[in-house]
Amino acid sequence: MNLYLHIPFCASRCSYCDFYTQTGSKQRADFLSALLRELEERREELPRGEEVKHIYFGGGTPSQLSIAELTTITQRIHSLYPIAKSGEVTIECNPDDITPSYAEGLALLPFNRVSMGVQSFHPDDLTFLNRRHSVEQVHEAVSALRSVGIANLSLDLIYGLPRQTLERWEASIESFLALSVPHLSAYHLIYEEGTALTKLLEQGKVQSVSEEDSLAFFQLLINRLKAAGYEHYEISNFALPGCHARHNTGYWQGDPYLGFGPSAHSYDGGRRRSFNVPSLTAYIKGMLSGKRDYSLEILTDEELQHEYIMTRLRTQWGISLEAYQARFGEDARAKLLCLAEPFLSSGTLLRDGDLLRLTPEGIFVSDGIIASLFC
Repeated sequence: MNLYLHIPFCASRCSYCDFYTQTGSKQRADFLSALLRELEERREELPRGEEVKHIYFGGGTPSQLSIAELTTITQRIHSLYPIAKSGEVTIECNPDDITPSYAEGLALLPFNRVSMGVQSFHPDDLTFLNRRHSVEQVHEAVSALRSVGIANLSLDLIYGLPRQTLERWEASIESFLALSVPHLSAYHLIYEEGTALTKLLEQGKVQSVSEEDSLAFFQLLINRLKAAGYEHYEISNFALPGCHARHNTGYWQGDPYLGFGPSAHSYDGGRRRSFNVPSLTAYIKGMLSGKRDYSLEILTDEELQHEYIMTRLRTQWGISLEAYQARFGEDARAKLLCLAEPFLSSGTLLRDGDLLRLTPEGIFVSDGIIASLFC
């Protein structure tokens, strides 16, 4: 079982972001009380005898919380839940929040991994995306964290920005590699409904990049990271050996997790998924009145199979046919292999003993392959 805590506060909203966030901090004290209450009330959802493997503080911007507030939360978690000693404890941070004193505070807490949303190493890109940090602050943050012993770092980059060129994207990749950070998450820009960036697109003020350019950006990313010794272990994620994101890998492997905070999701590892209300006000009201505000979803066999295929095929480990048959039956396994045959023949899927996985060529058309395996 893993834990996810959603910290919704941000100093400002990025132009591309559609996650549930709040730019004001008036309700922070009430949020903290509600979060502590939820951690306590849902303790019984951890099966007897099990430990929490990995913990992830996401958002929002968890580094908007003070070290004192983070101390209160982590102490409550450790007082309520048995935690595996070898587990990963990640916090998402904005680079400009990582001052030397803040880094020192994090080092005194259980955090052993920090993920930072950099997005670009070009100042004009950061302005366009409404990011509040500078390129210099990225370097300062990495240095501050390493100086206190936190070296397990991950950076996020975005490609496919309007007017982005291959040369500018390559420069960002090289800037990342120059930092010798062990993990990179790189995402193609998505124009999410309701975001400021999507409004600019609808108004004709920006244009999305061509599919040809998108593929060129992705190919350059893969080639350069592979040459530098990084494993392309998930479609959007690269890591030096032994440095893959263990909490996030749990999502792709179907591990159960408990999600706390507004809009957080939970999954029991079987059929049951729940979603906390995506409203800070409603979340606080529900938790402090003793009635958690959430929705419940019971997954069908078809939904479970589709999710199994989608999440596992995104990774370098692929689908274990034996495990798939044990979960869904012999007929389901036979159907999966039948649907996979055209892609096996074309060289975009590979059957390696018990495993079914994407080939390097298949990664570029993975969405189409996965959708075809749903039929």
